[in-house]
Amino acid sequence: MSVSNSAFRRRNPLTGEWVLVSPHRNNRPWSGAVEAVSQDAIPSFDASCPLCPNNTRANGEQNPDYDTTFVFGNDFAALTAVQSDNNVASDLFFQRSATGLARVICFSPEHNKSLPHLSKEGMLAVVNTWRSEYLELSKRFQCVHLFENKGEIMGCSQPHPHGQVWAHDHLSTEIENEDTRQREYFEKHQSPMLLDYANAEIADGKRVVAVNDDWLVVVPYWAKWPFETLLVCRAPVPDFNHLSNQQAASLANITQQLTIKYDNVFNCSFPYSMGWHNAPATEKSSSHWVLHAHFYPPLLRSASVKKFMVGYEMLAESQRDLTPELAADILRQCDDVHYLTRT
Repeated sequence: MSVSNSAFRRRNPLTGEWVLVSPHRNNRPWSGAVEAVSQDAIPSFDASCPLCPNNTRANGEQNPDYDTTFVFGNDFAALTAVQSDNNVASDLFFQRSATGLARVICFSPEHNKSLPHLSKEGMLAVVNTWRSEYLELSKRFQCVHLFENKGEIMGCSQPHPHGQVWAHDHLSTEIENEDTRQREYFEKHQSPMLLDYANAEIADGKRVVAVNDDWLVVVPYWAKWPFETLLVCRAPVPDFNHLSNQQAASLANITQQLTIKYDNVFNCSFPYSMGWHNAPATEKSSSHWVLHAHFYPPLLRSASVKKFMVGYEMLAESQRDLTPELAADILRQCDDVHYLTRT
């Protein structure tokens, strides 16, 4: 039976999770909810925005008149330095204190400049801010998460383009799981899982979206979200502390290339959640780990129709209709010039 007319499952080697792929369902009629798409032009400055230069934030502090990236402590941080003293330990109930900090990274002083709209210098400034934040915080915390939620659909409450940094002493579930899987693979094969994976995907080509000398963008073989991508370093670089200036520059280029392609899929500001996975800062050896980022966009069929992770996805395992191969082809064919700047 043809793969296009039958369901199959794929396993994620980073997590061990499975995804059910049902490509024959992708042509069924849509009668579900449709998200509203904002048609309003966003100004370069908004006097009511707490993230714009010189404006006052919720805690009463005034932003500086910044002209590049701007980082400040999250006014509503999910993590603080205060340590809980009510630890619990039993076979059924287990609780441990969680301490850390959270920061906000404004990508640009301009209220309407998301990553695909930044200048090359502006995009490199974002990458270098990721590097400097990781350099500082990895000296103090075991786990440093750099991420971005883009768009109202992804729960972003502030339209000014920004990302976040959460740093804490404990290993998050995702990092702990990926660390275990990558270590097991390395012990078996004596090579990093994600380097082997990147080379195999480049050789195959069907799921490759973009590639340069230092980085690969691929719709992973095991992708859960319709246009999910993995951005992975092509060298044995475990974290931002080991990134060269050349690798940072090429990262800025390919990140902007990817986000432009995303916007061009449906000619809209493409929403997503993305985040970097660095090796745990306290690892004695990180030879098994390769620096990478996950992009999880929710849109499925148009700028107003998103994929819902409900029912079977919540109670059994992830399921998708659009194959990773078709999603990669759609992204790969998208123009590298943003739809709003075409002449």
